[in-house]
Amino acid sequence: MSSAQQSFSHGQTQGQTQAKAEEWVQSTKESASAAAQQAKASAGHAADRAHSAANTSGETAERNKEEAAGFLQQTGEQVKNMAHGAVETVKHTLGMDKK
Repeated sequence: MSSAQQSFSHGQTQGQTQAKAEEWVQSTKESASAAAQQAKASAGHAADRAHSAANTSGETAERNKEEAAGFLQQTGEQVKNMAHGAVETVKHTLGMDKK
């Protein structure tokens, strides 16, 4: 696989990873919302339970969002490093790496 193909492939992977992470965060938020609505509909202490569920779900969604962001940042750094390595390899192959 050529360096350009590898860079493209890694960029594509990063984009897919970001899309999955956003999908995961959205799913978590939707689950949190559904849990809060279900809690409100329950009999007895519905307000207290809804408030508690919303806080817990919100915290979980935020934690998942932060984990996804960290994962995406790490993946981005890996792609950047691989692309830089590919550029250096091409320079070396073409004899352009000499100062």
